[in-house]
Amino acid sequence: MTNSPEPLPRANMPMVPPIDFVSRQLTLRALGTGMILGGVLSICNVYTGLKIGWGLNMSITGILIAYVMWLALSRVTMGRVGMLGRLENNINQSACSAAGSVSSAGLVSAIPAVTMLEGTVFPWWQLTLWLTTVCFVGIAVAMGLRRQMVVRDALPFPGGLACAETLKEIYNTGAEAVRRVAVLGIGAVVAASLKVLNILKLTKASDLGLMVNGAPASKYLLTLDPTLLMVAVGGLVGLRSCISLLGGAILSYIVLAPWLVNSGRAALDKAQAATINSTLPIESHIVPFAEWLLWPGVTLMVVGSLVSFMFSMPSILRAFKLSKGGSTTAEDTGDVPRNWFFASLAVALVLCVALQTWLFGIHWWAAVFAVVLSFALAIVASRVSGETNVTPVGAMGKVTQLLFAVMLPKNASANLMGASVTAGAASQCADLMHDLKCGHLLGAVARKQVVAQIGGAVAGSIVGSYFYLILVPNPREMLLTQEWPAPAVAMWKAVAEVFQRGLDSLPTGATQAMLLAAIAGVVFPVLEKLLPRRAAVFVPSCSAAGLAFVISGTNSISMFIGALIGAILSKLYPKWSTRFFVTLCAGLIAGESLTGAGDAIRLVLQGGSK
Repeated sequence: MTNSPEPLPRANMPMVPPIDFVSRQLTLRALGTGMILGGVLSICNVYTGLKIGWGLNMSITGILIAYVMWLALSRVTMGRVGMLGRLENNINQSACSAAGSVSSAGLVSAIPAVTMLEGTVFPWWQLTLWLTTVCFVGIAVAMGLRRQMVVRDALPFPGGLACAETLKEIYNTGAEAVRRVAVLGIGAVVAASLKVLNILKLTKASDLGLMVNGAPASKYLLTLDPTLLMVAVGGLVGLRSCISLLGGAILSYIVLAPWLVNSGRAALDKAQAATINSTLPIESHIVPFAEWLLWPGVTLMVVGSLVSFMFSMPSILRAFKLSKGGSTTAEDTGDVPRNWFFASLAVALVLCVALQTWLFGIHWWAAVFAVVLSFALAIVASRVSGETNVTPVGAMGKVTQLLFAVMLPKNASANLMGASVTAGAASQCADLMHDLKCGHLLGAVARKQVVAQIGGAVAGSIVGSYFYLILVPNPREMLLTQEWPAPAVAMWKAVAEVFQRGLDSLPTGATQAMLLAAIAGVVFPVLEKLLPRRAAVFVPSCSAAGLAFVISGTNSISMFIGALIGAILSKLYPKWSTRFFVTLCAGLIAGESLTGAGDAIRLVLQGGSK
């Protein structure tokens, strides 16, 4: 989740230049740059996704890094190596963003959830093949949507618009790009340095001596984190969501967690657990409060996102309604040829069905249904993303999980992996549509961007899968912990468990909490939609409040601090914040993520040498 510019009114949309068939675009250096940068940045999204369940769009980061990298190379070689052109950078951006978003194809949600539920461990080559195929489903759908949504309907696609304006700005005044990358680098160095100090145990989290329910606040997961990852994420998310996040943390860890401990439903540690209702086996009545809190938190996020999504019904209906008019001439519009489009859909269908049947044992007819449903929901997600800049990936996945629970009850693999096709395809399709919007505003040839998107998806799948296996070699023991909260995994796993085992498997009192959370998940989005804008800003965000129940209070505090700093800087230094704050946050996230990934590699190598 990132702060995004509001969709511009149609009257303020930039002029669209003619398609440029002359300038260099799909060159080896442009594609190679995007695939390499995207592969590296995919590590950041895997790391961040396992921490907070969200991925970050890497388009502008990739644009800026590529610009400065090639500028430096050009100057070092005294101009013998030319600069990366603006349309070449658009190709780099398309590949980079595709690679960075592969985590949404299940790498930080459905895949570890399957491992935790059924013990299935996938080797690197199977993960790479699966992620690439899921991404290709979304890319295939996007090929046929460009002319309708980008050209005829002229949807804003604000993320693509922001990338186009960034490319225009830095190539008109190159010094601005250098300044932004300098800020990006400073942020990365600062965050990496603090992470190194933390790895060396020279810094540690502190609860400042505060007490909760007669125990140190750290026992209730409430501390100040000495690293900056969550601070930077909070800066991108914004103050409104982070206020909801902090409120959810107060409710969960200061109100509910002490009640769970005092009532004997949960324990702070094993020693305390042994003294509560000791006549019964501990495992029969002692549920760690973090596990109990998971259920109302997941319910609030799922119900809230689905209700909010239902308000997008006008966009959904328009997604399946073709506009009249359009060119009927044989001129080259830059789009993928029609026969390529239908061939791609067929190949995507066959590959995805074959892999679902082979890897996960899903019946072929259910696999076909998952892919066909993914085609439809990818269209819906792209329409909503084009109008609002928010891609409802989670909601799309939950729709498929519900349908698979009816068709194949008690089959966790089918429930999770069928839904991962929908979520991954929706994310990749919407991502490409934003890239195509950017290219449209620059005069790029769309089919060349599609090639770059495919290359980026392959690179991201290769690198992302490899680092996922390094970061969490044992998901059952490592995930859903304070170190790796993995809220997206928790959400997908929880929904699959309910469909698989029924409500009787839930901890005592969790069912009633889920009911209250479901009511809140309906009421809050309705209020936000119906109240006047000035009043609606005070309605809590279901996604943020629910997330606070799943991640530790420490992370919620850090994110609130980041959002508060961002709000203060925006108020005091609006021009500086507009130009550099998002870039600074991106640098902080990249610096800590890459350092954390590097430390994971170090630990693996140390283990192998013993």
